[in-house]
Amino acid sequence: MTLLRPAAALLLAILAACAGLAPEPGGPAYYAMRHLQKAEGPDPALSAAGRANAERLAGWFGGDAPGAIYVSTTRRARETAAPLAARLGLTAKEYDPSDTPALVARVRAEAGRVLIVGHSNTVPEIVERLGGARPGELGEADYGDVWVVWPDGRTERRRIDP
Repeated sequence: MTLLRPAAALLLAILAACAGLAPEPGGPAYYAMRHLQKAEGPDPALSAAGRANAERLAGWFGGDAPGAIYVSTTRRARETAAPLAARLGLTAKEYDPSDTPALVARVRAEAGRVLIVGHSNTVPEIVERLGGARPGELGEADYGDVWVVWPDGRTERRRIDP
């Protein structure tokens, strides 16, 4: 009887993790950020500063790294996440930046932590729909901020650079 309770608790924990019911206890649930610094032109690549910050992002998460990465369909969003995805052995999943409700539904179905790379006009709504406090408007020069949304709705704004 004494082994039955711990075994049942362990089984329930495993089933909950497999079902994606909750991220790992004590850790953030979601990360949302704007793509990093971009060059000029239609569907621009990252600038040299953006590429350097993408490399910095790859080492930024420590033990709270995402298990899934979502990027908009733009080149700059894909390039922002590429070094991190490579480091973690993940393939970034594309989403339509004009359909935030569909993105949030996909993200909520993931087990564990998720990073979303969006745009200045999409990140505030993404954070809010994930249960966090809506950030203020992002300007054209706002790069390098990551909004961390915790399971209880707490929201933190962190920088990838010191």
